[in-house]
Amino acid sequence: MATCGEVLVKLLEGYGVDHVFGIPGVHTVELYRGLARSAIRHVTPRHEQGAGFMADGYARTRGKPGVCFIITGPGMTNITTAMGQAYADSIPMLVISSVQSRDQLGGGRGKLHELPNQGALVAGVAAFSQTLMSADDLPQVLARAFAVFDGARPRPVHIEIPLDVLVEPADHLLPGRPVRSSRAGAAPQAVAAMAERLAKARRPLILAGGGALAAGAPLARLAEHLHAPVALTINAKGLLPASHPLQIGSTQSLVATRALVAEADVVLAIGTELAETDYDVTFKGGFEIPGSLLRIDIDPDQTVRNYLPELALVADAELATLALLQAMDALPAPSSDVSWGEARVQRLRDTLAAGWDQPTLSQTRLLTSILQCLPNAVLVGDSTQPVYTGNLTLDMHQPRRWFNASTGYGTLGYALPAAVGAWLGSAERPAERVPAVCLIGDGGLQFTLPELASAVEAQVPVIVLLWNNQGYEEIKKYMVNRAIEPVGVDIHTPDFIGVARALGAEAEQVGDVAQLQAALGRAVERNGPTLIQVDQQQWQAAVAG
Repeated sequence: MATCGEVLVKLLEGYGVDHVFGIPGVHTVELYRGLARSAIRHVTPRHEQGAGFMADGYARTRGKPGVCFIITGPGMTNITTAMGQAYADSIPMLVISSVQSRDQLGGGRGKLHELPNQGALVAGVAAFSQTLMSADDLPQVLARAFAVFDGARPRPVHIEIPLDVLVEPADHLLPGRPVRSSRAGAAPQAVAAMAERLAKARRPLILAGGGALAAGAPLARLAEHLHAPVALTINAKGLLPASHPLQIGSTQSLVATRALVAEADVVLAIGTELAETDYDVTFKGGFEIPGSLLRIDIDPDQTVRNYLPELALVADAELATLALLQAMDALPAPSSDVSWGEARVQRLRDTLAAGWDQPTLSQTRLLTSILQCLPNAVLVGDSTQPVYTGNLTLDMHQPRRWFNASTGYGTLGYALPAAVGAWLGSAERPAERVPAVCLIGDGGLQFTLPELASAVEAQVPVIVLLWNNQGYEEIKKYMVNRAIEPVGVDIHTPDFIGVARALGAEAEQVGDVAQLQAALGRAVERNGPTLIQVDQQQWQAAVAG
């Protein structure tokens, strides 16, 4: 007779789950009873935080939830950081954990891995956390989780299953049918009001965020119809291709771009929080929207946060954009100023290009060298200088190819395990997967360096591009600028090449563009990870020369 744990695996297969990230333990083995006989691939990280980051990277490239099996207690405390990053960036993640038996919940008896209230612990980094009190409730709880992923603002969901429920007979729940939800369409009256306001705008502007990732094609048509410049958040890079004449990049924190925003008489913000880490990365304040603000978001609460709109529409970004296009077809031609649009965007691009300093140019050269060699690569970043630079200077040709942990929650150590997940999620068939490049600094890599062994074991050819400046240089600069004597930032730098090889990965040092591209060519042909170390000073000297 199939247990609840075995039936769970069958139901997950029905929802299209093909990967699970987790570390087996005595309290989760019943989740694994049916896994070996399923079509789901299990990937074992070296830490539960790594499991969460892998699920996050998988979800960003695949566009569907990453799933984790996590043990009670320490496993859940370990994964909360990864859940926090996913929560901040609206990433779908299903975390399934064990918990003490029903008669021992909250008992405080010193049981193995016991927490007073595991659900309360993760409530702040999850759309919801629910305890499965009976195997009979399993289909409904899973349906509720996927309703969040499919139809609402996607965020982590936590389901905990008591040890005694995991082994309950559950044959009667098979065959289970997945329940899928559709996203909210756009209210016709609100669409009509927005369309009329946009059509009358002389200088319209669009601010698009990660919530609009599925709306790329209709959003481009809308921008072209309005002759509206489009600014993208970091998570929305590639929503309009880099070459699109109305695309102004992710430079909303810079003076020149803010001047353009200030000139706009109507601003449409779609799928974006309008939050600090996209619109004020220097933390100096000053981002303003003087024109009329229109907001579209799947989350009602988000439509009125940070900046109050003149009009708000709660809807799926793609459906709302299509509805706006249809409504505008029935209206007179837009009133856009002839000097607005492509000409204004080109002036902005020229101004920005003339203002980059030498370190910025050298780090941008690093990133463009990668894309010249691996044009379809997914670039997964940590909090490190080339990533900060790329957030401003690099534009992508398609979405889901650039994301990082320097925005939102801002955790260190994200990039390596997330890049592993990104490679696994980049295509349904292994032969079609694209290169995944982890962009990480020497400080951040030490947070999750053991995950190289996970990539070796899983035969994931992730490329770890290590930017080595021997410490926490960005924080050191920040301390100096605030007249604080630097403490704790000049950290010991290990022999990363030796460590990587000891963990089973290939590793080498490069010093210029030719060496980097040769190393990338070798790395992409391997069946396991490669670490490529770039010394900051050596690289900048070589590029400047």
